Amino acid sequence: MPCCMVPDVLVARVVTPNAHDADAGGDAGLLAAKALLREQTWSALADAGAGRFPGIRHRIPNFVGAEAAAERLAETTAWEHASVVKCNPDSPQWPVRTRALQDGKTVVMAVPRLASMPPFMVLDPEDLDVAPRQASSIKGSSQHARPAGVADLDPIDLVVQGCVGVDMDGHRLGKGGGFADLEFAVTVAAGILDPDVVVATTVHDVQVLDESVPTGAHDVELDLVVTPTRVITVHRHGARDVALDPDLLTEDKRTAIPLLTEVLGR
Repeated sequence: MPCCMVPDVLVARVVTPNAHDADAGGDAGLLAAKALLREQTWSALADAGAGRFPGIRHRIPNFVGAEAAAERLAETTAWEHASVVKCNPDSPQWPVRTRALQDGKTVVMAVPRLASMPPFMVLDPEDLDVAPRQASSIKGSSQHARPAGVADLDPIDLVVQGCVGVDMDGHRLGKGGGFADLEFAVTVAAGILDPDVVVATTVHDVQVLDESVPTGAHDVELDLVVTPTRVITVHRHGARDVALDPDLLTEDKRTAIPLLTEVLGR
């Protein structure tokens, strides 16, 4: 199935109480196709016994081998050349954040769901008085990172995003809320992120899907997919189109994200 097509049967979706896509906007068929693939991927990871605390479903799943994947990412040229790494705050990327601080890199994290202002947190290894692993945990970052607005951020050299699944063409399947793509669009609009910056993920091999992930125009494609056993380099065709599309933002999301008022001016 081509990446941007969805089956005719997927005309509606069932939103569970814990679903991150409950306030997602956009084409209903596309959202339903993503939701179905998301459930299938979570199930495959569970069947393989590859998940670990704090769980698999309704999140970016933590996986066995996350540390090995982080080490493999650290061997890439993109990592070597990066001074500032923007990374998601989820558990499977904790080893990535730890390794970045150990290597002297500044780590930028978004506040979960961009729900407060300032919307970002910055971990500078030169300012820390605790070990990198402690500082880079979800709890530790809330205690040791400095709050930052968009204008306070240094240019970002590498972006690491968490995934539920990813295909061989770098199409990413997230939790469904659209926050990773939203963060990307906002930082590009602010001029601190080149839209063609290298974007990577670390996942379990089971999360690398044989079938295409259905995507919309705003979805950010990945350049590097790193697992505990391999590095997959994706050759993108053309520049990324990451303009912020207000039509995809539901009223619930506009209300819940103060940063959108600042960016959109309303």
